[in-house]
Amino acid sequence: MANEYALGYMPPRAVERTLLAVAVYVALLLMIFVRLDAFSPPPAVAHFGGVPEVSRGDLMRQVLYLGIAAMTGLVALQRYGLQMARAVPPSIALLLIWCLASALWAPQPGVVIRRAVLEIIIVVSLLLSVQTLGAHRAFQVWRVLLGLILLVNIASIPLVANARHGGDEIDTALIGNWRGLYGHKNIAGSVSAMTVIVYLFARIGRHNWIGIGVAAAAFGFLLMTHSKSSLGFLLIALMAGLAYRLSWRDGLSRAMLVTAVALLLVLLGGAALLSSDSLMRLLSDPAEFTGRSAIWAAELAYIADHPLFGHGFGTFADSGSLSPLNGYVSGWVNQVSHGHNGYLQVLVTIGGIGFILAMTGLVITPLRRFWALDQDGDGFKAMLFALFTFQILHNVMESDFLEGDGVTWSSLVLVIGALNNLHRERSLTSR
Repeated sequence: MANEYALGYMPPRAVERTLLAVAVYVALLLMIFVRLDAFSPPPAVAHFGGVPEVSRGDLMRQVLYLGIAAMTGLVALQRYGLQMARAVPPSIALLLIWCLASALWAPQPGVVIRRAVLEIIIVVSLLLSVQTLGAHRAFQVWRVLLGLILLVNIASIPLVANARHGGDEIDTALIGNWRGLYGHKNIAGSVSAMTVIVYLFARIGRHNWIGIGVAAAAFGFLLMTHSKSSLGFLLIALMAGLAYRLSWRDGLSRAMLVTAVALLLVLLGGAALLSSDSLMRLLSDPAEFTGRSAIWAAELAYIADHPLFGHGFGTFADSGSLSPLNGYVSGWVNQVSHGHNGYLQVLVTIGGIGFILAMTGLVITPLRRFWALDQDGDGFKAMLFALFTFQILHNVMESDFLEGDGVTWSSLVLVIGALNNLHRERSLTSR
């Protein structure tokens, strides 16, 4: 029966899962969302904005991920046998294979292999976990963890000095911004925004008063991080999720919404064309978008010279003098550890071919899953759509796609896993 609340969903209680599967999944989420370096000060390096980047070569981190992946695989194998491979959509499998194959032409094949293998381990572990637990239960566990992280973040502000950006930041605009247990306010802002979404679309208590209260606290923490990208994209994502909740109940409502959105996009495109000169001046100014314009210009120049194969997976972050931007820019841009645009960074690292595979697996295939009417009417898919909207938009200003155990990237993998699980269950039911 459809849920009576506009945003709410109630995870089914009839599904029983093993304690081991839940424990391994919680360990995986803790590695991603809490990490081994919680509250650690960012390293004193001269990369853009002082964004800390955990080394992909950390031995303890790799061992723990390998151990968790082995346990996740054993649990999935026990339950599904070799059919567990279906938890990984073919488009995602092809993308991961291409990332690993880029070691063949990359100037740093060792770096590519290490980071691609870790990427494969994390993505497959997340997808198997969602398949083993079921989409609803997996998101229920994740929601509880996000609530606990929010509690720790809020409590840490008066107690832990590193919970705020300190006075030694290279970018003085960061000083005083809240970051909680994370190394940078943008990461804390992204986690806070996703916490708002999963709690607003939950059903906890009568009329979801508990969920609304937690979402309000997460929104307050988000405001104190001063993460403008997360704040702006959160508001759009919430509107998208609510529109999905209201319009995906029948074909007519869906058609009306899609038509309205198409008209809006046409109007925005026309306005952009009329203001093209102003937009070009804005984008060409290196100081705009907190310096991102200079980074984007360098990335576009590199892409023009290497349109098909790119520089190799994972060779952008923490590559120092071997950065693909060397020779295209000078000064501080050479030291950036992120492309600050997920779409451009994918083109730089795995080229146009990899970009097509990435967009197919990460955007087009999920959109096809969302296109089907929400026959359950419980608001769960609306929550997934709000998260998906936030994650896709967030990549316009930050580099989240294929970022190892990055929190926003891992959350997108959870959404893809949930959609795959729901699609498989729907297919089995229809048969």
